[in-house]
Amino acid sequence: MNTKEDFIAIYRENIRREGADALLDYLENKSDFFTAPASARFHGAYAGGLCDHSVNVYRCLRAYLDRQRVQELYGLEYSQESVAIAALLHDLCKVGCYKAGSRNVKGPDGKWQSVPTFYYEDSLPYGHGEKSVYIISGFLRLTREEAMAIRWHMGFSGEEDKRTVGQALEQYPLAFALSVADMEATYFLEREEA
Repeated sequence: MNTKEDFIAIYRENIRREGADALLDYLENKSDFFTAPASARFHGAYAGGLCDHSVNVYRCLRAYLDRQRVQELYGLEYSQESVAIAALLHDLCKVGCYKAGSRNVKGPDGKWQSVPTFYYEDSLPYGHGEKSVYIISGFLRLTREEAMAIRWHMGFSGEEDKRTVGQALEQYPLAFALSVADMEATYFLEREEA
């Protein structure tokens, strides 16, 4: 099974609320979600990287929540649907933003050569997490915890006031968990030489 098939299987198995089918149709047939990179030059900087990253974050989030025994220790309960929504859809803000191109780099022989790359062009500059929440909300209704997790999934690596980030992560533990899962996927599972 390839990553697109994994994503669709996880999505269909877990996300069942009203609008889920329309959102999946949008991802499959009206967007570049399954062919877009996750970034222009770093993690997942290849066609299909966004889907790969989303599935990796889902697996990391599930493992984190299981490993930390969040429900037992803190009395928090997250449905499999909430976990799947937060992890699989946290980076929808990247849909339609990457354009294929090339750049020149020096090769091992010291000569310049053209290599493929992606350029970031955002036609809807609405913010990172905010934009993902906005796109998802056009299809299905998010719980407050899901919306906050997606909005704040960048954690302290974003450009927001650190006090605000800390308040959000403290008030919405799923946001903290998603941030950890996103970093684990990005910096450990998907780490490549830049």
